[in-house]
Amino acid sequence: MNQPADLTVRALATDLVGRLQRAGFAAFWVGGCVRDVLLGREPGDYDIATSALPEQIEKLFKRTVAVGRKFGVMVVVESKQQFQVATFRAEAEYRDGRHPETVSFGDARADALRRDFTINGLFYDPVAEQLHDWVGGEADLKKGVIRTIGSPEARFAEDHLRLLRAVRFAAQLDFQIEPGTFAALKSNAARIKSISAERVRDELVKLFAAPPLGRAGSPPPAADSQVGRGAHGVTRPSSNAARGLELLRESGLLDHILPELAATITCEQSPDFHPEGTVFEHVKLMLSHLPPDADPLLPWAVLMHDIAKPLTASRDPKTGSIHFYEHEKIGARMASEIMERLRFPRKHIEAVATAVRYHMQFKDARQMRKSTLRRLLLRDTFPLELQLHRLDCLGSHGRLDVYDFLMEQAALLAKQPEIRPPLLTGNDLISLGLKPGPAMGKLLAEIRELQLQDELKTKAAARKWVRQNLKEV
Repeated sequence: MNQPADLTVRALATDLVGRLQRAGFAAFWVGGCVRDVLLGREPGDYDIATSALPEQIEKLFKRTVAVGRKFGVMVVVESKQQFQVATFRAEAEYRDGRHPETVSFGDARADALRRDFTINGLFYDPVAEQLHDWVGGEADLKKGVIRTIGSPEARFAEDHLRLLRAVRFAAQLDFQIEPGTFAALKSNAARIKSISAERVRDELVKLFAAPPLGRAGSPPPAADSQVGRGAHGVTRPSSNAARGLELLRESGLLDHILPELAATITCEQSPDFHPEGTVFEHVKLMLSHLPPDADPLLPWAVLMHDIAKPLTASRDPKTGSIHFYEHEKIGARMASEIMERLRFPRKHIEAVATAVRYHMQFKDARQMRKSTLRRLLLRDTFPLELQLHRLDCLGSHGRLDVYDFLMEQAALLAKQPEIRPPLLTGNDLISLGLKPGPAMGKLLAEIRELQLQDELKTKAAARKWVRQNLKEV
């Protein structure tokens, strides 16, 4: 069946359910998409659960990908959109904290009971516009509660990543974790160490991400549709990242995931510069000011920028002042090590490490030579560094005068695109008779310095300067 290209993802997901049902199978939207639409939020994707087996799904749809056939999981591609379509299943005998030893296909109710949290165990039939709730998920959505389906100990034993997912959902939705669930979370926190670094990283990225600007529920599919109304809408917090960090601390997960950050909890700072308190409180306050749609690396720059303070802390015996000499340099190395441990891409690691390495440089921006200031402004990571500086200020003294100054200077520099590329290259110097070597590098650095100081403005002027100084090379 061909689909018009302009069908919305919601309409496509409804159509897939309808086609499964017309072929004689039970089918529902399931999990996070039902939760999100009930909360008045636009789902990132739509997952479908069905009584159809993988081979039956393959026969019914033209484009499918068997991403987890033995678990009954297929991907159906319609109008360039991907939908996960999974056979109802029940699972048992988890032995490694992630994979079930046995998988059996069952019915919708059994499928709901195997899921992690009640708010993710809701099934919705978009054709009949009927919600199916076998786990009490709708009531917990109304109360704003994260609760496991069945025994918390059993659910966390099945997949240890659920420990971290509980924190993420509580932070993102501004929900409370049910006391019994939270008690089991704390007692099992050390089990998170058995989860792969990649899976932990992906959850942390979601946990610390800034809320998208203007994310809200889309128009309901029908006027009387229970799911479409967003009747249980919850106001998104200003920053779920700060609460997420606090929940990591309270649950004990922080000690096992980011022990270097846990060390900042008791790391005191001089109140003259940091009236907010410890390094941990400073970082948490910075995260609370995280802007919507921030650079995805900004939360990580915040988390890492003072990571070396516990290691570098010293107190002046005469004045009592606390110092953290070279914490930015050591912190850059620590940031690299931590993000490598979490298997971040090399490009992301280098960007965050650079932001950490130079974050103390910003306080001196007004006193910098023009060339030094322009080098700062021309760094590829300057936008990330500038936003880190802004949050650093908001998380301490609150003054943004340097930030405003740098914004002005960046705007002025943007009007001078001729400054960005160096006036001369090594090939230019070779054409003037110089040989490659240390002397050439030194000369190029001097030319670049003069260019950034506005003392050399054209290639011709730079060539003339080289000729005049050849005897000194």
